[in-house]
Formats: sequence, structure tokens, C-alpha cells
Amino acid sequence: MTTMQLQTLSILLVDSEPRFRSQLRSLLSFYPFLDNQPFTIVGEAATLTATLALAARQKPDLIILDLELAEGSGIEMMVQLREQGYAGRVLALSTNEADHWVFKAMQAGARGYIFKETLRQQLNPAIQTVMQGQVYLSPEVTTCFFRQFQFLNQNVLQVVRSLDLTEREQEVLHWLVQGESNNAIAHRLYVTVATVKAHLTSIFEKLEVRNRTQAIVKALRLGLICTGGEELGMC
Repeated sequence: MTTMQLQTLSILLVDSEPRFRSQLRSLLSFYPFLDNQPFTIVGEAATLTATLALAARQKPDLIILDLELAEGSGIEMMVQLREQGYAGRVLALSTNEADHWVFKAMQAGARGYIFKETLRQQLNPAIQTVMQGQVYLSPEVTTCFFRQFQFLNQNVLQVVRSLDLTEREQEVLHWLVQGESNNAIAHRLYVTVATVKAHLTSIFEKLEVRNRTQAIVKALRLGLICTGGEELGMC
């Protein structure tokens, strides 16, 4: 198959700083064909609102996302992208090397995580890995991820007990985080939509939140839910 026959990879760049977005463009220009696949940058955004609008309009295959934004957080952005039905992949960039930050980004849906100081060496292999349907974590990021994984495994059951979530509420919360509607959750659990709404009301009260998005963000922050299909308490 020739290069001309390959589908062009569409990329959206998200960072608060125009200078850094320019640096990203320059870096990508060194890789005119990522793993023999042509690509195009379909847009740039600096805020959560602009990113959501561009993602809905352009439907990029890949979003390269700086997690430290001037308006909102990259974690919240990934949650909202999933809620609005974004089906592409997200590669997270950050200067934050804290274990819990890496873990939260991966929970929220990032398919890869790069520390900015290693961006020049890792961007190209990270994009190739992510677009092949795999997860990209460098050795140093993997260490952070599994340190937090071990910590949360020791604490998640205690958190669940303190919240007093019932088994059914845990199931509803799990599917809520996966982006399912009330109707879809009801279908999966063989209950009525009214029952799902009642469970959600109880979940919101126990998590001390007011809506679905806040519940998802808090569940991810507490380490209660993973986004790769795992059940509650299995992060």
C-alpha cells in the first residue's frame, strides 16, 4: 500500500500557551509521516470550551492535550469529551510528575502520558503507539502509575465503605463513568429508568455532588472507577 492510499491522521493541539503549540507544530514537522501515515493538524485550542467545540466539529483522530490549562483542567476536559461522544484518542502532556496526577489522567481516558521534558524524544513513538490502539507509558511514567495503583488498591475499599455505596449504586456509577445514558444503564442492569434515576440521586447525595459530570470527576478523583471496563474498586 502506498502512502497516498493511507488515511490521513487528523490531530488537534490543545495548550494554553501559543508558543508551546508552535513548538509542538515544529516538532511534528520533523515527522512528516508518522509510521508511514500522513497527518494533518486540524486545529488548535487553548481552553476547555474551544476544545470541546473543535472536537465536535473536526472529530480529530488524536488530541494532544496539555493537562495544565489556564481554563479548567485536562482531566475534566477528557471527562467532558467522553460525555459528548468523542471517539478518538487523547495523548496527555504534563510537567506534573506526581503519581496521583498520572493515574488520574489515565483513569480519565488518556491513552498515553508524556512528561514535557522528554517530549522531543517520546512524541513520535507515543503517537505511533497510541494510534495502534495501545497505551503509551515511558518507564518513568509507568513507575508513577503503578505506585499509585498499589496505593489506591489498599485504600479504595475503605473509601467505598465510608461512602456506604450499595452494590447496585456501584454498578450504576460504573456505567455512568463509561458515558452511558440513563436508558442504557437501565437496559444493562435490567431495571427501569426511574430506578436508575433514584440510584443516581442517592449517589449524588453520598458523593456530595449536584450532577453527572461532578459525580464522574469525583469518582475518578477518589480512584473509585477506571475507564477501561473495570468494575468499581478494581483500579
